[in-house]
Amino acid sequence: MRTEQELQISPVVQESVIHNTKVLVTLRNLTASLFGIGAGILGLESYPGFIFYVVFSLLTSALVYALRVQPALARDPSGDAGITRFFKGSWELWTGGIFEGLSGFVLTWTLFYGLVRA
Repeated sequence: MRTEQELQISPVVQESVIHNTKVLVTLRNLTASLFGIGAGILGLESYPGFIFYVVFSLLTSALVYALRVQPALARDPSGDAGITRFFKGSWELWTGGIFEGLSGFVLTWTLFYGLVRA
């Protein structure tokens, strides 16, 4: 937990946290549809399809962390950088939005599975 002095030196702007959350959810929804296309074209069924979705969603989170969050943490002049400066928590970065994108994944998965297998 950050102290009041640390928050005065480098404040957490709630509007920025909310914006980052919205961007992450939008990214998850778009990539869920792309993963559904991939799973449908590959002809995955049942559990392998859902495992495909979870693995690639976590890979997307790792890429967001490595390419966007980690450089921002390294540039932090206060030295007290934390993931909570950008998101509500680390759990949100890694798994937030997975269930929201699941319906788009299933829809595009079944569409492309049907198109390829028909």
